[in-house]
Amino acid sequence: MFGISPIGWVHTLGSLPAIPVAAYMFARHGRIVPRSVPGAVYFASMLIGASTVFLVAHQPVSVGIGAVTILLLLAGYGIGWAPAAGRTSRYVETVCLSISAFLLMVPTVSEILRRVPDGHPLVTDLKSPLLLGAQGALAVLLVIGLTAQIVHLARHRQ
Repeated sequence: MFGISPIGWVHTLGSLPAIPVAAYMFARHGRIVPRSVPGAVYFASMLIGASTVFLVAHQPVSVGIGAVTILLLLAGYGIGWAPAAGRTSRYVETVCLSISAFLLMVPTVSEILRRVPDGHPLVTDLKSPLLLGAQGALAVLLVIGLTAQIVHLARHRQ
């Protein structure tokens, strides 16, 4: 179904929980909160997705996105444990994890548009205006979201 291999299904189903969990944390907390139950689910799901992309990637950029995603996850989740980070740790954590969510959504939107409906996808060309518009909208959402998160963190320093 949808031309997805068995390892592709592991990749897809493994990373899928990260989407609603990230949406929940953005709606509830305005950011991804790593030291929480949803944060642990997000980390595990993202790690599965980013690790398995190396096995299913058809384009070199996918491997790069997977590697950058892993680095952002490790930085975002690890910075809170670094005592030298101080007050900047919350900013680094927020930026890294928000960009990781963006890197999840770009290929997700692309794959959905290129595979659904099965046999007659909405997009057949990577330069399709629909695909480019969707990716552009995600980029705008990232910039607006990161700006709002940083302003909020600056106003509510603890």
